[in-house]
Amino acid sequence: MAPEYQPTLSPSAALHASMTSSCEVAREDNPLLKQGQDASSTQRALSNWQRLAYGVGHVMNDLAAAMWFSYLLIYLIEVESFDNLPAGNVILIGQVADAICTPFVGFESDRTRKGFCNLGKRKSWHFVGTICTVVSFPFIFEPCINCSHDSSALQILYFAPFVVIFQFGWAAVQISHLSYSSELTPFEHERVILQSMRNFFTVFANIAVFGMFSILFIIGSTPSKKKSSPSSVELSSADVPKFRYLTIFCLGVGILFNIIFYIGTANANKNTSEAEEKQECKNNDEERQEDTSIKYRSLGDSSLSKSLVRQSNMSWSDWLKEHQFYQVGLLYMFTRLYFNVSQVYFGIYLTKTLRMQKMYVAIMPLFTYGASFLASVLSPTINKLLGRKLAYCLGATFAVSASIWFYFLEERSQQVYGAAMFLGIASSMIIITSLSMTSDLIDSNIESGAFVFGAMSFTDKLSNGLTILVIQKLNPCNTEDCPYASQYYRYVESLVPGGAAVLACIMLLTLIRQTLGVRSRKPKYVPMKDPKLVYVSTSNNPYRSDITEDGEPPCNSIQNCASDTE
Repeated sequence: MAPEYQPTLSPSAALHASMTSSCEVAREDNPLLKQGQDASSTQRALSNWQRLAYGVGHVMNDLAAAMWFSYLLIYLIEVESFDNLPAGNVILIGQVADAICTPFVGFESDRTRKGFCNLGKRKSWHFVGTICTVVSFPFIFEPCINCSHDSSALQILYFAPFVVIFQFGWAAVQISHLSYSSELTPFEHERVILQSMRNFFTVFANIAVFGMFSILFIIGSTPSKKKSSPSSVELSSADVPKFRYLTIFCLGVGILFNIIFYIGTANANKNTSEAEEKQECKNNDEERQEDTSIKYRSLGDSSLSKSLVRQSNMSWSDWLKEHQFYQVGLLYMFTRLYFNVSQVYFGIYLTKTLRMQKMYVAIMPLFTYGASFLASVLSPTINKLLGRKLAYCLGATFAVSASIWFYFLEERSQQVYGAAMFLGIASSMIIITSLSMTSDLIDSNIESGAFVFGAMSFTDKLSNGLTILVIQKLNPCNTEDCPYASQYYRYVESLVPGGAAVLACIMLLTLIRQTLGVRSRKPKYVPMKDPKLVYVSTSNNPYRSDITEDGEPPCNSIQNCASDTE
């Protein structure tokens, strides 16, 4: 049925009137717009409480990851007496399992309709991941039950199922939490704030792990050993209870923060929808003020066309045709490779290369994450002032500088504090910025956001696992008193992360002249049923409608649209 235009109005005037009526209705429902306040002046869809609740939703993962990357390798080698290669194989199993699970979780999360228990699809997967982590993680830092004296191969078979279940749970929490940020707010600056909040609590989680581990060392020192307790350089099987209590601490704190996440983000999507409506009406007002006669322009070029035609959906196969998908993916992979390899071998570097006491395995990372905390607070401002690419360059400069510093440190050098702080600043800045660039890549295509984050994480986990396995394979030392260990771990802690940072900068150079989120493929027009209602939003908008029923653009200009309806 043809739209009922008043005969006395020209087609452009009728379209102008329909736009006006739509936004007037929106103003009645939104006091902020009714008062004439600029809805985009604050670029805000979430309250501080909702931002905080989102930020704590990844704390359990961060606590577990801090133990996994910082202590698992040193635990297997020095506490469980694994050889270098079997210890690397355990980590490889975990990283490969994570790499496989992340795209699977992303794909299935995007396909999920409503989830369960009114949690929504993202938080439902988050809850499943939490359960898997809780039931599997405690067994990873416990000696093999009834097989602790068997061969390394049999012990690997024992640890493997727990590692796989844990990595599936970790992937489910990570991907659902990352993709949830793109659904919470349409504003780019607020997405950076969410990633900064997430990284802030990542730093908090790591500081909590290392701080608690330091306390356990102090408490575990008997009076007869207090003079030499920090001086007992090597870890041993006597330190198993410390890892057990640390695991219990991580799971308890993680469960508490996950409950806050589920409760605090309950109504976040509703606020986001209202904010999008305010922003859309404001954009339509600007269009009318700029040209009240509504000039006849092509649908693909005018800002009015953005109101007439919604953003085209992206499936997983569509993403595989976008070159930015691979560029940002490699950038993210090298970013995580820098951080994870530095974290895995930092403790061994301290004890083997710098000959520091074993207590520094817990103390030194506190300085790293203290600096990372400061960087995470400043990152939103730095991103806003410099932009994504320059902010990443600044972080990469700290990364390369830290790697060079680690290479030239001498035994028991106090300069290690400065190098550790550079490492923390670099890690925080480049991780926050790379995650924000991934959100920019997704833009408004949140329907497949979990797949994008899953694919990014797939390359991240697989590259980390293979890199650690190669490092362990090339390790020339299998004995405690190997003379080559000091120099080998010096190379590992400096050259491998430094090389990853340089490769990340090279990938960034390929994006310099590009705008993230611009699609290379030709957009498809989403059908609209009533051309009179041009006010649209990306979620839950009562004024949303379609153009035609066949999925094709009805015409090439507004003038032709008017003639078609006559």
